[in-house]
Amino acid sequence: MSQTKVLEGEPLVKALGLKEIWAIGVGSVVGDGIFLLMGEGGKLAGPFAIVAYTAAGVLLLCMMVAMGELAVGMPNAGAMWVWNRRCLGDLAGFISGISYAAGWVIAGGSTGIAIGTVSNAFYQIGSRTEVSIVIWSLFWVTVFAVVNYRGVILASKVQLYLVLALVGLMLLFGILGLTSGKFEADNFQPFMPFGVGSFFPALAFGTYAYMGALTLTTAGSEAKDPRDLPKGLVYASITFLIVYTIAMVAMFGILPHEEMNVSESPFTAAAILAFGPGAGVVLNIAAWLAAATCLLGGTFFSAPRLLFSMGESGILPPIFAQLNNKRVPGFATIFCWILSVIMILIGTNNPDVIYVTLSLLLVFCWVVTWAIGLTAAIKYRSDFKDEVFRLPWKQPLFPFFPIIGYLGVVVILYGTFRGAETSLMTGIVFLLIQIAYYYAYGRQNLKKTMEAGS
Repeated sequence: MSQTKVLEGEPLVKALGLKEIWAIGVGSVVGDGIFLLMGEGGKLAGPFAIVAYTAAGVLLLCMMVAMGELAVGMPNAGAMWVWNRRCLGDLAGFISGISYAAGWVIAGGSTGIAIGTVSNAFYQIGSRTEVSIVIWSLFWVTVFAVVNYRGVILASKVQLYLVLALVGLMLLFGILGLTSGKFEADNFQPFMPFGVGSFFPALAFGTYAYMGALTLTTAGSEAKDPRDLPKGLVYASITFLIVYTIAMVAMFGILPHEEMNVSESPFTAAAILAFGPGAGVVLNIAAWLAAATCLLGGTFFSAPRLLFSMGESGILPPIFAQLNNKRVPGFATIFCWILSVIMILIGTNNPDVIYVTLSLLLVFCWVVTWAIGLTAAIKYRSDFKDEVFRLPWKQPLFPFFPIIGYLGVVVILYGTFRGAETSLMTGIVFLLIQIAYYYAYGRQNLKKTMEAGS
């Protein structure tokens, strides 16, 4: 794979319209979490999990609207690294950029194993299930890394087609499920079998399932029109809220929550109950599509662009600021692929590391990113009034959405880490490591790069 250095005349390719940006957002939101963790949410909260998941989606939508103004005002592949650095300083920008990229690298492991598991259900390679899953996982992670490496036009088209297929299948399941003879209203009684307190743990699972929409802002340098970034955030959030709420209502009406478990997608189980084994295969295809779109639009699109932008500035080693001959962050894509492979191998031998420790670290990293981004959104309004006034798109009802966003951060932190204090400490340690890196290496190199540029 050939590498060429970033030059002034070699920007990233401006090839993404609204539909491609929307597809990055939807695909990055709906991954393996909604298919597997819905079963855990149903076990914890019963039908009340629908309310918790919807609330998680609404809270995240408010955050997206609040930060949409930053995206349209400062469209850049570095997204939160660029916005937060400008509004709050280099350290805040670095923490948010690295944290968001780290979350997608973690997701590369968990989602890679998920797509390998689904692929193995269709066809097992050899006699050992665990070996077959690893082979499939490594195969698909490599395929989607290569697709991204071959250029943003190819990657965005593949993402769009996969997302359209995914949304279509889930909407079809929801509508047919609601109208099937297997839908039982009695399955919703009692609606809160475990009480109001079950809302918070279910909210944590809902957050994990729906938390990726901000990913599309890393398309800022490749968007044809920066106004499409906030539109994409809103449209993507509304899409997954509507489609998956319909699908969840249908699922709970067909499959009693007592029969749900985390080892099998409850959507697949409900489809089999309502329509037979063939429908289960179709829902497994949807689960495969969900994992694929997360890998394509998140791990191998968003994370490399964040690392590329930080490499350009010098806060990361300059090798990250290399483009390949397709004007894609080549080294950063390869780097994310290597880390995803490592995550898959670790997760295969010790699933708790990926699906508990690191998944909670992902939530912590992204909550930190949101908190910093919401603060930057308020600071942007106060410090750059003239610039905000000239923006072609502004967040409505300011400061309503940042306030609701802060509330969401508190609720999500509480719901996720209540009873998981060790995981919270892991996140804090990771945060301290970032701060140590910044003061030991990043700050000096950032200053050198700025001096060289001047």
